[in-house]
Amino acid sequence: MGSSSSGSAQPTPARDTGAGLRIDLFSIFPAELDAMCDLSILGRARERGALDIRCWDLRLATADAHRTVDDAPFGGGPGMILMPEPVFAAVETVVPPRPLLLLDAGGRRFDQAMAAELAASSGFSLLCGRYEGVDERIRTDLVDGSVSVGDVVLAGGEFAAMVVVEAVGRLVPGVLGNEASSAEESFATGLLEHPQWTRPASFRGLDAPDVLRSGDHARVGRWRQAMALVRTAAERPDLLAARGVSDADRELLAEFGLELPLRQFTD
Repeated sequence: MGSSSSGSAQPTPARDTGAGLRIDLFSIFPAELDAMCDLSILGRARERGALDIRCWDLRLATADAHRTVDDAPFGGGPGMILMPEPVFAAVETVVPPRPLLLLDAGGRRFDQAMAAELAASSGFSLLCGRYEGVDERIRTDLVDGSVSVGDVVLAGGEFAAMVVVEAVGRLVPGVLGNEASSAEESFATGLLEHPQWTRPASFRGLDAPDVLRSGDHARVGRWRQAMALVRTAAERPDLLAARGVSDADRELLAEFGLELPLRQFTD
């Protein structure tokens, strides 16, 4: 027995801009994914043609009355799994850009480096699993690999797919209004982003650092780099261990009287 979708069985109309990075998403909830892709930065990028995101219904090529996409696993067990026939048929009907990646707990851990790889590609596609998983033939003979957003269990791959789409999309030229933003964000240089303040300068006895209000932009830049080192050492020491601490970093910290909180970075 299979289950029927509460959404449309037809694919979401493609927005073929002919220019932007193409990302195809396969899901039993294409309309919901499409709506999320129209929000904020992603939506504006689609309007400008910087991103060509297409959301497809996994039921688009089904032929039975219930538009079935799942069935019980051989050998018994709880839940249902995605069947190979409708998934293969949907992908073969669309012929999406490759690689086609399955959102899966056992996949390659998604990180900023992988986001940069996908942003530099000519396009890619994501397959959102549902229920208890997918038929193994989908994994071995249809997709080109799998990707995981972390060691967590989700009901499906839709929200994980949005993590990938937004992280990748921000790196595509023309998506962000200020191209420097992506270069200064967490993980871009192996460090967490420096802490930020805004108006008012004083709030409930808590003051923004004087250096940020000094007008000395070069000094502000050095201070922010030093604070990024301190924050990373405190919150993600694994990142700093992988990156290392150079003599130039130590000189920068000394300039502002800062120290790294962990011994292994100060020896």
